[in-house]
Amino acid sequence: MSAPDVTLTKKSAATTPRRSTAAAAKQRLSRPWASLFAVILAVLWTIPTLGLLVTSFRPVADINSSGWWTVLTDPTFTLENYRNVLSPDNAQSLAPSIVNSVVITIPAVVLPMFLATLAAYAFAWMDFKGKNVLFIAVFALQVVPIQVTLIPLLTLYVDMDIAGTFWAVWLSHTMFGLPLAVFLLHNFMREIPAELIEAARVDGAGHVVIFFRLMLPMLKPAIAALGIYQFLWVWNDLLVALTFAGSSRDIAPMTVSLLNLTGTRGSQWFLLSAGAFVSIIVPAIVFLSLQRYFVRGLLAGSVKG
Repeated sequence: MSAPDVTLTKKSAATTPRRSTAAAAKQRLSRPWASLFAVILAVLWTIPTLGLLVTSFRPVADINSSGWWTVLTDPTFTLENYRNVLSPDNAQSLAPSIVNSVVITIPAVVLPMFLATLAAYAFAWMDFKGKNVLFIAVFALQVVPIQVTLIPLLTLYVDMDIAGTFWAVWLSHTMFGLPLAVFLLHNFMREIPAELIEAARVDGAGHVVIFFRLMLPMLKPAIAALGIYQFLWVWNDLLVALTFAGSSRDIAPMTVSLLNLTGTRGSQWFLLSAGAFVSIIVPAIVFLSLQRYFVRGLLAGSVKG
């Protein structure tokens, strides 16, 4: 047997176990019992959300007297709970909190994503002194617990006279979201062939042109995926908002308002259920409408060739 034949035989022997393992795993996952288990798990995962939805439409008397599953035998529904929660004239309304959540979330998503793309490009394709040390420091910041930084940051914000304002929440979410965003976007950028960058430089393009005209169009899936992740985190955040924004009605987001309802209106489940479901609707719509970009972003750069 010639040398090329021996090499070909070795390559085939090396790839055969991998293919057989993948095929066996795919076959196990596609078996009827695996599909049945996935369906049961999905149903169990959905039941609490379904119960919350049904409770939010039930009259107050029914909520206090029976469980949500009794709607199967006595279907009685009302929109009064949502009127109390969403009406601007109601003292218990969550409408101001919904606006506050939007005002907090949009800048807290745009700012870290914009800064992260710039920093990731610098780490990936620019040479400067101390680049590796600085990148390792950014990477290490991911393991620092947020709770450790709360008191120092709050002290700093008090000295700057921005505690209890939107600025404190925006800056905090930007700082907390940057390390992961920079690390992931850097990895995506390094997957782009260096020949494209060199060709752009030969044509006379500088870093600004390369970044905006070459990098950003190719990074749209990755940026969209990270943007969705950041949006869901900021919208559902309670710790940062409660620490730096407080419980003021003018600044508090939905999560803080729901916490206040839990503490002061614990027996009024009709307000809690309706308010909780309202807080779920926005991130659910965002995720479902941008799901394809989220999946593409997670898979971007995972396969070469």
